[in-house]
Amino acid sequence: MDAVDRSIIDALRSNARATYTELAREVGLSAPAVHDRVSKLEAQDVITGYHAAVAPEALGYSMSALVGVFLSDNADEDAVADDLAVLAAVEDCWFVAGEESFVVKVRVPDVLGLETAIRALSKIKGVARTRSTVVLSTRFEGRVQSAGEPQPE
Repeated sequence: MDAVDRSIIDALRSNARATYTELAREVGLSAPAVHDRVSKLEAQDVITGYHAAVAPEALGYSMSALVGVFLSDNADEDAVADDLAVLAAVEDCWFVAGEESFVVKVRVPDVLGLETAIRALSKIKGVARTRSTVVLSTRFEGRVQSAGEPQPE
């Protein structure tokens, strides 16, 4: 992957609906050359999909929380992960190092919805307990650092 590929990725992250012609103008290539590069990036699983960004509040989901999931000693991590994936309120799930085994992001309409989500999490076989942190506001999310960006020292 070179600087042009990174530029194409950055442009698509800004506007996933950009045409090959628009991308070509932005990166200084022909539209067919951009099409070939995008196809290769998709085939290499660098670009894994395109999606619409949706305002959760507009859909009635105004509350988010990060929930640490602590497992019992004999828990099957893969089974717990499968059960977490079934819960509609769970938006993201990370297997982490630390006291918790998983941290999940839940998005719910309100405090009652959070209580319901936590109860559902707690009922999963192998979950010993949870610890929740309510998100007051989101400053940014969904950023993926471009491979060409400098690392902080």
